[in-house]
Amino acid sequence: MIKNLFSAKFILSLGLVTLLFACGNNKPADNEAKTDSTAATAMEEKSQASAMPALPFNAMVIRHIVADYDKWRPFFDADSVNRNAAGMHLIGLARGIENQNEIDIPFMIDDVAKTKSFSTDPKLKEIMSKAGVISPPDIKFIQVMRMSEEIAKKGDFVEISHKVKDFDAWLKAFDSEGPEIRSKDGLTDGVLARGIDDPSLVYLVFRITDLSQAKAALLNPARLKVMMEAGVIGKPDVYFGRDQK
Repeated sequence: MIKNLFSAKFILSLGLVTLLFACGNNKPADNEAKTDSTAATAMEEKSQASAMPALPFNAMVIRHIVADYDKWRPFFDADSVNRNAAGMHLIGLARGIENQNEIDIPFMIDDVAKTKSFSTDPKLKEIMSKAGVISPPDIKFIQVMRMSEEIAKKGDFVEISHKVKDFDAWLKAFDSEGPEIRSKDGLTDGVLARGIDDPSLVYLVFRITDLSQAKAALLNPARLKVMMEAGVIGKPDVYFGRDQK
């Protein structure tokens, strides 16, 4: 999931298209030029994600379900110009392990207000519908506080978000458990972030070294007990994803 922006040295997902494929039968050269331009723009967007960002930085993570990933993906790839204009810089793109049409997309963002305006634009909603988005998007605005170079390694990951009663108290408990213990459970620390609009929101990403082991660890009653004692509120939102090219 959180990968493209972190590619060489680590870097931490709605933007959908406003550019549609031209279909004039009498202008094949124009069509080819537009297709080549779209591909070049997508490659340029990925190449921009080569420098490690300074911490902390603001990000937006979008998750939604599409009817057909292969139909949706060209719409997304064609929209990099509009996203960049809105101050959104693609970090990565993932498909759910359990539902491959559940897409998770993180962006580094320059301006929270500007990005919010873009994400609520009625024109974008119309294009999303054409692209086959079939669920209301889940959008999180977060401030990334920590990140590990391990997250740059393409593969499986788990994204966990939950609210806490007291962030500082929760962070102390999280650090007391330590990355070594989590590593033994098949979970390698990747990203730690906090909600921008809601400071009680905690957002975590772990690279998975063993999927079965990681799933079992997250359901371990002992770990759940520690979470509750650390002040976690409600049931965590857990997403198992797989990075895409």
